[in-house]
Amino acid sequence: QARVVESGGDSVQTGESLRLSCAVSGYTGLVCIAWFRQAPGKKRELIGNIHSAGLFSEYGDSMQARFTISIDGAKHTAYLQMNNLKPEDTAMYYCAARSVSGSYCSTPWEWYGAWGQGTQVTVSP
Repeated sequence: QARVVESGGDSVQTGESLRLSCAVSGYTGLVCIAWFRQAPGKKRELIGNIHSAGLFSEYGDSMQARFTISIDGAKHTAYLQMNNLKPEDTAMYYCAARSVSGSYCSTPWEWYGAWGQGTQVTVSP
């Protein structure tokens, strides 16, 4: 059974950086891993996704300017590097995964079958 565990959430101040980790287990072969976030009262928002073989990566609107997703494909562990954090980045950050046979990762949250519990990021002014 697939398991997704996020870590690295913290309370930081505006302008600081943070790196989140997402460890995915229970899959063999290729996987897609995505990062989403959801702030209170707002819709779940795609940050981006990445293919475990490095064949594909896509970011949500305006995310790529300050956020970078990377992956250790052998370990099925993805990372979210967040720079120049702002108060509007305050949210619960979720990681999701799906086993794939091809080279494409889709973006809708419904496409991902395994989810972590989330890790909280709070950015103070």
